[in-house]
Amino acid sequence: MKAFMWKRKWWIGAALVAAVAWMVLGRSPQPAATAAVIEDKTYTVTPAAMKVKAGIVTGEVTEMKVTERVEQGSGRVVSPAKLTAKVVLKNSSANQTLRLVGGKILYRDAQGQPIKLEETRTEPTLKFSTYGSDRLDPGQEATQSLDVDFPAEALKAKKLKEIRLELTYIPSAYTEQTLNFVVSIGGQ
Repeated sequence: MKAFMWKRKWWIGAALVAAVAWMVLGRSPQPAATAAVIEDKTYTVTPAAMKVKAGIVTGEVTEMKVTERVEQGSGRVVSPAKLTAKVVLKNSSANQTLRLVGGKILYRDAQGQPIKLEETRTEPTLKFSTYGSDRLDPGQEATQSLDVDFPAEALKAKKLKEIRLELTYIPSAYTEQTLNFVVSIGGQ
C-alpha cells in the first residue's frame, strides 16, 4: 500500500511539475497585432468653388477637395486619391428644356496635356441617373455630388493646372401654348 501511495504522489507531483513547466515554457500568448492607424490626407483645391458656363447651362462647382487615405507613420497609401465636390447646374435658357446626359472629368497639366489615371482606376464621370434629375426646364437647377478618382501624378507640386468638366446635354424647344375650348353646364 505504501508503494501505491508513493506512486500516486509521484504522479501528482509529476503532473504538477509538467503543468507549471507548460505554463512557463509553453506557448505564450502572442502580442495582439496593433492595427495601423489610417488617416485622411486632404489636399485643398484652389479655388475651392467656381462658377461655370457651357452653352445654356450655368452653374457652380463648390466644396472641391482631394482626399486620400494614408497609413500613419509609414505613409503608405491605403486608398488612392479622390476628388469630391458639389455640382449645381442650372438651365439659363428662356425657351429650351435640356436633358443632362452625363459628364466627363479631365485633369490637365501646366502644358495643357491630360494627366492620366493609373491603370486600375476608373475614368471619372458624372452621371444623372435618377429620373427627373436629368431634365431641366428653363430656370431649373440640378445638384449632383461628385466623388471620382484623382490621378496620383496630379498631387505633385505645380503639376495640375486645371480640371475640366465636359458636359453632354440635349436641348429641345420649350414652348407654352394655351388651349381654349367652349363649354356649357347642363340646364343653363
